[in-house]
Amino acid sequence: MIRPTTAHINLDAIRSNYRHIVEFLQRDTGHNPAEAGSHDRAPGVIAVVKANGYGHGAGQIARALENAGADLLACADIEEGAALRAAGVKAEILVFGALSVSDLDGLFDCRLTPTISTPGAARAVQAASARYRHRLGYHLKIDTGMNRLGFRFDNLRRTLPNLLASENLHLDAVYTHFATADDPDSSLFDLQRRRFEQSLRDIESIGARPRYRHAANSAGMLRDSRVWFDRVRPGLLLYGMVPPPLASTIDLSPVMTLVSRVVAVKGLRPGEITGYGARFTAERATTIAIVPAGYADGLDLRLSGRGFVLIRGRRAPIVGSVCMDMLMADVTGMDVSPGDEVVIIGSQGQESIDVREMAAAIGTIPWEIVCRLGARIERVYG
Repeated sequence: MIRPTTAHINLDAIRSNYRHIVEFLQRDTGHNPAEAGSHDRAPGVIAVVKANGYGHGAGQIARALENAGADLLACADIEEGAALRAAGVKAEILVFGALSVSDLDGLFDCRLTPTISTPGAARAVQAASARYRHRLGYHLKIDTGMNRLGFRFDNLRRTLPNLLASENLHLDAVYTHFATADDPDSSLFDLQRRRFEQSLRDIESIGARPRYRHAANSAGMLRDSRVWFDRVRPGLLLYGMVPPPLASTIDLSPVMTLVSRVVAVKGLRPGEITGYGARFTAERATTIAIVPAGYADGLDLRLSGRGFVLIRGRRAPIVGSVCMDMLMADVTGMDVSPGDEVVIIGSQGQESIDVREMAAAIGTIPWEIVCRLGARIERVYG
């Protein structure tokens, strides 16, 4: 049995988005290697599938990306990497997250590439590699101003020599992460870029020769080709989402459609309420449709009075409180019956609602919406 509320995942769309990103990078690559941050060939892609593939289903998404040509995927932690291997993923898998308190056996059992972002993680991974008698390649993360994970950009000559001297670890790549790539008015983005370039020079002066460098997430990739370096790390763009307020010329298609069914239609007299807290009162004779999707499915409470669903090709405002298992939509004047399709994210007739619109309505970011979709929502792949 499948509940009426389902997420339809278009695997052709994820493959197409990946290929169009690759084509964009090939078409728009600069050819002046003397210019800082430029390149004489198109950067490769690190396909980001963390957080269960941004809510789309990591295993199925990762296999589709492999099929499209992706040779390097990225996830958040060892547990996510192990799940990808269990799903049959063969490509290289980079683990972004902190490792100091993790069960490091998974790095070796599942053939994962770690990020080393702290001296403590360096010691732990070195010890584990020695125990396995293995020489393990890793990515070194540099903190250029986000102040989250990473070796400080201005302290590398002191903190890196012991790590670089390890007999069991091999520096494969160096990267950083931007705090404000999606904010065109922020000067921190360019400051981080310049700090990263200086860090690369410092690392080389110590004697390290990483195979490649990467810095750009989806927003960074759209914003400035100088931060493309040798690989880019699209996440949102793979799933057909453009980080606001940025725009994109890449031909992208949304990967997810979220649909449900009307389970009941009810009439309200003027002055009657619907839902918890009596937050909606009918000012006139009103018809509402009950839809079996609520905050336990990941729908935000703030959609009440701000969001819409599509029924019979028309927008129906969400009214009353979004409940744990259902929501109510105002369908006054519409010929609506139980069993009618409801589109929460996607298109119906000439109308559409995408995650960017939904996020703007409630004051959040599009990727939070898809990442929050609950486990009880069946993902249907096609």
